[in-house]
Amino acid sequence: MEFLIAAISLGFLGSFHCIGMCGPIAMALPLGRETKFKRVTGGIVYNLGRVFTYGAFGLLFGLLGKAFVVGGYQQILSITLGVIILFGLLLPSRATSFLGLTKIILPIVTKVKSSLGNLFKQKSYVSLISIGVLNGLLPCGLVYLGVAGAIATGDAWKGSLFMMAFGLGTLPAMLFVSMASSAISIQWRSKVRRAVPVFVGVMACVLILRGMNLGIPYVSPELSKIDCTKHNCCNKK
Repeated sequence: MEFLIAAISLGFLGSFHCIGMCGPIAMALPLGRETKFKRVTGGIVYNLGRVFTYGAFGLLFGLLGKAFVVGGYQQILSITLGVIILFGLLLPSRATSFLGLTKIILPIVTKVKSSLGNLFKQKSYVSLISIGVLNGLLPCGLVYLGVAGAIATGDAWKGSLFMMAFGLGTLPAMLFVSMASSAISIQWRSKVRRAVPVFVGVMACVLILRGMNLGIPYVSPELSKIDCTKHNCCNKK
């Protein structure tokens, strides 16, 4: 249950970043002349699309994390994820180049933006949820942080639940953006963007502390050893 609270908190606190980065998409949703009820419903449908994509990411990366946990590398995994996030935060261009992400990400982003452009011309719940699904595929530092949390759960289903809870945590702010876009100035969004790296850096440090196994409740608890019998890795014949 603690990991769900952490995921929702991460999403809610980081949702101010979403206002700055994904806000323009939420503001551009084809909801302009609809009734208030349809605007709210449309905003929820769009955000559920994002949550679906995040859940799929969580399932995939939670499964990846399980391999590390079963192998007994949970501490190393947590510290490594924290270091990678800090590296990407301090040297974003070098980190992207070092990890070879540019060649992978750019073609995907181009296709996603093209598909989004076509969907914005339509006015239906199907197009709104599709916009949300595709929005979840766009590069986002906060989502990467959520993915790191999903990997750290060491379980596919927990990872999926973590990412969906993370997405739901961002829902209030994103729904507000789609409903009251005129109330959010460019200057305010700029200030939020500058504050986000601090938040991301703190979360990266928490991941590193967690992996250090210091015995500090919630921050760096003692990671229990994996019960190998649970994973059928040392059953006696």
